[in-house]
Amino acid sequence: MKNIALTHVHEKLGAKMVPFAGFNMPVQYSGVNDEHINVRQNVGVFDVSHMGEFFVTGTNALDLIQKVTSNDASKLADGKVQYSCLPNGKGGIVDDLLVYRFSDEKYMLVVNGSNIDKDWDWINSNNSVGAITSNQSDDYSLLAVQGPKAVDALQSLTDVNLSAVEYYTFTVGSFAGKADIIISATGYTGAGGFEIYCKNEHVNDIWNAVIKAGEDFGIKPTGLAARDTLRLEMGFCLYGNDIDDTTSPLEAGLGWITKFTKEFVDGDFLKNQKEEGVKRRLVAFELIDRGIPRHGYEIEDNYGNIIGEVTSGTMSPSLKKAIGLGYVNRPHTKSDTEIYIRIRNKSLKAKVVKLPFYKA
Repeated sequence: MKNIALTHVHEKLGAKMVPFAGFNMPVQYSGVNDEHINVRQNVGVFDVSHMGEFFVTGTNALDLIQKVTSNDASKLADGKVQYSCLPNGKGGIVDDLLVYRFSDEKYMLVVNGSNIDKDWDWINSNNSVGAITSNQSDDYSLLAVQGPKAVDALQSLTDVNLSAVEYYTFTVGSFAGKADIIISATGYTGAGGFEIYCKNEHVNDIWNAVIKAGEDFGIKPTGLAARDTLRLEMGFCLYGNDIDDTTSPLEAGLGWITKFTKEFVDGDFLKNQKEEGVKRRLVAFELIDRGIPRHGYEIEDNYGNIIGEVTSGTMSPSLKKAIGLGYVNRPHTKSDTEIYIRIRNKSLKAKVVKLPFYKA
């Protein structure tokens, strides 16, 4: 089990630490609901330093990224970020990731912590174009400062005009007295905010500066449990739950990051799948009966036939209702379709709804 650079800080704050993605991570501090609502209303800071950072450089950097990712990275300009996935050559997904463009010969790929080694091996096994790859995951820490008051809470720490950092863009500048800090806006909560990428030796000072600067704006340390409930309210996929090596991006509703304007791993397979139509689809649902859906619960139709499985579920702290995501067979994917979630030998009524669950 790996420790992140601020493990000692989280333990001192009384965080509940749990194994996650091979790391010892803070799952909660004051409580999931309290932290969740605070991010929606004020601002919270997450330590998500388990995430991986790969740099791809050289004249053939884009060629490699185009080959291994589903989205079209040629559309990126400097300072832009793109959500994408790594098809696995068998119709599934190695991982979902973010692609950051610094220049035409320098990119950063941000991958899930649980998949760092798998992703690294996969990308390099497909590097037939001579791109230069560097795994700097062990050198970087990552703080996500999320919430509607994030701009006000952080602006005193940087000369960068944070209001001008648009969604899915980034810049590199001075932050909390440290130079060359990557400041991006690719939040996983739907509450607005920023991600701060820094070298491990700077993260302690940056954490303290963020907490101090955010005091007047209600900032609270926030754990991975609230991160999960926040992302689920937005319908954002979580690798290992909603997408994995057995799910195609088209089944997962990620057709918008699957571009057939280029050649890439699984491109032909996915193009055929799009033309033929998928047999199942990831849908969002709300429970009508009382209960809480969980990963792995069976989904049934009106007649008790199993038509799918829950991938993510929770009691939404913002909406005070049970929500979830799950794969269901067609034709049960349309909005307002009545489905049933099998919970403790009972079939509880639910309905398919459109995302996001939470609308600010």
